[in-house]
Amino acid sequence: MQYPTTTPGTEWWLLSFGGVVSILFGLALLFWPGISLIVLIWVFGIYAIIYGIVRLVGMFREIGANVTWWPSLLIGVVSVFAGIAVFAWPLITLLVVIFIIAVWAIALGIVEIVGGLGKGQWLLAIAGVVSIMLGFILLANPVLGVDIVVRVIGAFAIVSGILQIIEGTRIPTVTGTPT
Repeated sequence: MQYPTTTPGTEWWLLSFGGVVSILFGLALLFWPGISLIVLIWVFGIYAIIYGIVRLVGMFREIGANVTWWPSLLIGVVSVFAGIAVFAWPLITLLVVIFIIAVWAIALGIVEIVGGLGKGQWLLAIAGVVSIMLGFILLANPVLGVDIVVRVIGAFAIVSGILQIIEGTRIPTVTGTPT
């Protein structure tokens, strides 16, 4: 008889895909340092919505597998709302955009820490700490230049994405017999 070596419903590819999206977002920001505020708003909005949708898809899979699903729900909803908020008010000031991103990062981090610890995914919890750190950096220095903010957000997205991919690849995808 074959037994799965991972929690049923744990979809490594969803976590890894979210990580790839985060890394691509971060690289776009780092290699496009002259990015304008409006482009940053659009890129962040698209990123947050895609990331939120990926997490919501994961939530439905987790519900179907009877595993802890609420962290994916909260992350998905917060991310989609953050993305919609920046599209709803595209001409808002840099401080409001930074505030939205900071609050999003802190909320995301809290849920990632609690959910990661609850699921035994310690790298996800570390990604949550990184998210919270980004949020507080942005709140402490809201008047940073756009270039610096873009680079900080880009670096955060890359680190967070790498941690998500590592956690996704740690989830076994093969079945085996018990020892």
